[in-house]
Amino acid sequence: MADKQISLPAKLINGGIAGLIGVTCVFPIDLAKTRLQNQQNGSRLYTSMSDCLIKTIRSEGYFGMYRGAAVNLTLVTPEKAIKLAANDFFRHHFSKDGQKLTLLKEMLAGCGAGTCQVIVTTPMEMLKIQLQDAGRIEAQRKLMPQAVSTGPGAPVEVKSPTAMQLTRDLLRSKGIAGLYKGLGATLLRDVPFSIIYFPLFANLNNLGRRGSEGPAPFYVSFVSGCIAGSTAAVAVNPVDVIKTRLQSLTRGSQEDTYSGVTDCIRKILQREGPTAFLKGAYCRALVIAPLFGIAQVVYFLGVGEMLLSFLPKRKD
Repeated sequence: MADKQISLPAKLINGGIAGLIGVTCVFPIDLAKTRLQNQQNGSRLYTSMSDCLIKTIRSEGYFGMYRGAAVNLTLVTPEKAIKLAANDFFRHHFSKDGQKLTLLKEMLAGCGAGTCQVIVTTPMEMLKIQLQDAGRIEAQRKLMPQAVSTGPGAPVEVKSPTAMQLTRDLLRSKGIAGLYKGLGATLLRDVPFSIIYFPLFANLNNLGRRGSEGPAPFYVSFVSGCIAGSTAAVAVNPVDVIKTRLQSLTRGSQEDTYSGVTDCIRKILQREGPTAFLKGAYCRALVIAPLFGIAQVVYFLGVGEMLLSFLPKRKD
């Protein structure tokens, strides 16, 4: 992020607005990514992102591509706000007398931001994945009756749940830990992502600055965000596959279940090969690139500051 001083409320507003715009634009691609990552050998329904989206529209309608979007739109504001604000806080904390941060300190700031955001990211992803994958499970049930189960035991009929139903069921059966299933995998994804993304963005953005002190033009911030976001997304995609598999509660009866991160890695390598860890990588890059590009533009344009300027100032 830029080194300019921005108030915390403005940071939160900027992060929230950027998240809402970004999610609305790219959510269908994110749905395709989840379904591609979850399908295993022997139960493949989709051959590519475009095939997944076409089949989704045919079977579930246009709004089928936005299954789970309500969860994201609700929680992406605090998630993105925490991530951007935390990174800016740590960068300011590590800087001394306005001196340029070393690469190590930039990476530490990104690490702090990634660690903070999982408080919101884990339950958001947990609910979103169930809603996104429900259509794949239902399509699999229609093609192969008796092929879907929610765990050990007899196959069951799959119904499309709501986020509130899922939340209540998880809290009732497993407590708050149910919403935080896959927390370790989420940390393994989001911390390295932030370690890669924030320093890369800051250095790319600095290349486009007007002079030594001036800010970079908004299009430089956008392109820098896209490049840094897609690079970091592809780099951590193997962990994203693991996280998606671990957080999925319903799966085909012929599909593997996993007891943890190491068990998931072992089974994927044995039964699907190392290329399975790249499933959905290009989808994830297409999701993250504009998402973070938009985030950086909103942040650098100062939308939050502009909105706060309309509020009446409190008199001392």
